[in-house]
Amino acid sequence: MLLGARRVGKTALLKVIAGNYGDECLWLNGEDADTVRVLENRSVANYKRVLEGYSLLIIDEAQQIPDIGRKAKLMIDEIKPLHIILTGSSAFDLQQAGEPLVGRTLSHIMFPLSQQEIKSRENLLQTRQNLEERLIYGAYPETVTLTTLAEKQQYLQELVNTYLLKDILAFENIRNPQKLKDLLTLLAYQAGNEVSVDELGRNLGLSKNTADRYLDLLSKVFVIYPRNGFSRNLRKEVVKSHRWYFTDNGVRNALINQFQPLAMRQDTGLLWENYWIGERLKFNTYRKHTVNSYFWRTYDQQEIDLIEEKDGRISAFECKWKNKPVKIPPAFAGAYPEADFRVVHPENYLDLIGG
Repeated sequence: MLLGARRVGKTALLKVIAGNYGDECLWLNGEDADTVRVLENRSVANYKRVLEGYSLLIIDEAQQIPDIGRKAKLMIDEIKPLHIILTGSSAFDLQQAGEPLVGRTLSHIMFPLSQQEIKSRENLLQTRQNLEERLIYGAYPETVTLTTLAEKQQYLQELVNTYLLKDILAFENIRNPQKLKDLLTLLAYQAGNEVSVDELGRNLGLSKNTADRYLDLLSKVFVIYPRNGFSRNLRKEVVKSHRWYFTDNGVRNALINQFQPLAMRQDTGLLWENYWIGERLKFNTYRKHTVNSYFWRTYDQQEIDLIEEKDGRISAFECKWKNKPVKIPPAFAGAYPEADFRVVHPENYLDLIGG
């Protein structure tokens, strides 16, 4: 199962894979009525006819096909040799559809371009020169390849209003679509800060349960993702709140229509933290690192931006736009003396994201 937000390049990747299989690949689109009709008869005989001569089946927007999980299970169990790639832009829909495939699937998530990928088309000097642009316009494939800033800005605004919100609004029982966009806008101003769901609900006139549900939906269409508080039972540590980050800086800035250069902004630190933590997420995901990620804070305001826990080892990262000496918070040093601590800034960040 290939998951990821719209426009991150899933179809482009699939075309490369399909090209490697040549005539042995069958490509179907779940949004096409003919595809739905062809797969409607859930029988081995029907699927053998459909797949005769093919060793790879690609179904784009697979969540649109009724009962696709059971249909794919029957194909994969009864037709040999066969590989199937199901792809979609909603983790909720596709994973729900794939429930009958438990034990038969591998899930891959695609993000906007990572610095690991971009480095193949630019040298180190260009990477450093383009960093400010990445903080403002993000790394969706089109924004990286468009030539003018005006084109990048227009693309991001259309992306937010058309593609991303289209996925969100596809869910049932969204009674007030504007509330969702208002929620995203509030999160854009508070990215990387602790957010109270109760306060979000009050500001938007929503119940806590509805606000929670909307946040869950937004994460399942890959617009935002949460970080929980880290604790090993130090009584002063904050553990019940969340921090929310945007998968892409450009989407965050498009929501509040702010594309000014960094020299004219007051949120450079926020942009830097959102960017680097997102790149770290891509780095760990693509390299199959099993890492638990958190933030850390005490009630007396000692804090660290990112905590990673892997195989019992703790690594702490503090994001700073300016390369200045930063001391590890005393409470953290006392509670976790074996932890690594690093300050991440524009002079050393590439070492930590495979760039």
